[in-house]
Amino acid sequence: MALSHGKLKAQLARRLRYYDSVGSTNDSAKEWLIEGAPDGAVVIADEQRRGRGRHGRVWHTPPGVALALSVILKPLDASPAHVNMIGALSVYDLARQIGCDEVAIKWPNDVLIGGKKVSGILVESIWESDRLLGVVLGIGVNVRVKFPSAELLHTAANLEDAARSPLERAELLRQLLELVDSWYAASADQVYVAWRRRLLTLGQRVCSSGIRGLATDVTPEGALRVKCDSGEIRLIHAGDLALADNSEGAG
Repeated sequence: MALSHGKLKAQLARRLRYYDSVGSTNDSAKEWLIEGAPDGAVVIADEQRRGRGRHGRVWHTPPGVALALSVILKPLDASPAHVNMIGALSVYDLARQIGCDEVAIKWPNDVLIGGKKVSGILVESIWESDRLLGVVLGIGVNVRVKFPSAELLHTAANLEDAARSPLERAELLRQLLELVDSWYAASADQVYVAWRRRLLTLGQRVCSSGIRGLATDVTPEGALRVKCDSGEIRLIHAGDLALADNSEGAG
């Protein structure tokens, strides 16, 4: 069932643009931001045909089975890493609210249920000359997606499967946006501490871009601190991450 624009507008009580189908909610949100969209405005789509994940990966959202949205935020000094934390925490809390167990965050922003990825998050900053216009927080969440390949069946998760009950997407959107608002209003330290506490990556041996060792901590700026086998301490600011004994599984 397609989402209803009228129902969403009544439930969400915020400025929104809704599309039955769109290429990318982030692209639509960036256009709206440049036009002067207010802080907290949101772009929602029933179907997203050309959504993007990290490193340009495709995140396709078929109609009727997932959440695809982009929230426009206008923080004065928040970094993309901070907004990444907000997105991951919001999806994490949503999963817990609807009764999902075994929820965790894989650095930097992948939310996992039972070790499988349930959401994708993409943060993009929009600048005009040297002035930050705002930040677009793009979130995609699987609700009841029929995964097209055996590989995805082993690596991707759905909220409905984990909750063991049917879920209404309009209500999920309302809950998710309330959580985004709550974390957006929190202090940078509160966000960092909560995000760090929910990371499953710390204490594990990891591999990323040739760096291999023990993930020991994360910085408030979102970088992963790794103690290499040589004893050297390295910071990973971005990139794919895998368990060191399964480096081909980066994602």
